Amino acid sequence: MSATETTLIQRAQKGDHDAFAALVDEHQRYVYNLALRVVKDENEALDLTQETFVRAWTALPNFKGQSQFRTWLYRIVTNLCYNRLPNLRRSLNDLGDDAMEDIPESNFDNPAQEFESNETRQYLHQAIDELDANYKLLITLRYQNELSYEEIASTLNLPLGTVKTGIFRAKAQLRNALASLEDSWINA
Repeated sequence: MSATETTLIQRAQKGDHDAFAALVDEHQRYVYNLALRVVKDENEALDLTQETFVRAWTALPNFKGQSQFRTWLYRIVTNLCYNRLPNLRRSLNDLGDDAMEDIPESNFDNPAQEFESNETRQYLHQAIDELDANYKLLITLRYQNELSYEEIASTLNLPLGTVKTGIFRAKAQLRNALASLEDSWINA
């Protein structure tokens, strides 16, 4: 957390609406994008975003700063998404806690450099949208919202191994989808 963000949080905890508005401005796009990825409905994602910040404002006096503010917000929005999509939590827990402690990041460390052509980017986004909700959520948190494995585990209240396994499996599905695209280009 930056010093500026810490100051804004402290001011907002004392009731400063302008400080909280600055925090909302800083984080609302990320919260909205996460909600949209999960619920796939713009209006629902807007409602979830607004509800996230209403709950954050209400709970802000209890925020101790033991986690990043962003992680705390993501926990709120994912819990709200769980309430709307009850099967999502069960499906995330069903991933299991495989003993895969150090799964390499492979080629997905920098998606902007990895996928230069518009067709490939569009295909990748389509492939992400076609992932199961649990995998899509993990990929979104990791690569769009740039959370660490530990932050994702904390946000979703899942074991670290489950998060690593889920991201590993999701990336394998995405690699297969991109390999199919390359095959279709070669055979065209």
